[in-house]
Amino acid sequence: MTHAHCIDTPRAPRRRARFAPLALITAALETRRQRRALTRLDDHLLDDIGLGARTAWSEAKRPFWELPDRHHW
Repeated sequence: MTHAHCIDTPRAPRRRARFAPLALITAALETRRQRRALTRLDDHLLDDIGLGARTAWSEAKRPFWELPDRHHW
């Protein structure tokens, strides 16, 4: 019995899903910075980004470890 030899083609490296503590800390600190920035915007600027003062205040008071849904940890 003979074996057919396959030509090796380069493959893209597979991304492993893993816990990345430094990335998590960086994302949490960036989230905190953005939430604090919301408290410095006036009503006109908040209206430009589609937020009301109450919503911005509520978001700004969330703890930094509560990350937005875009981060899938």
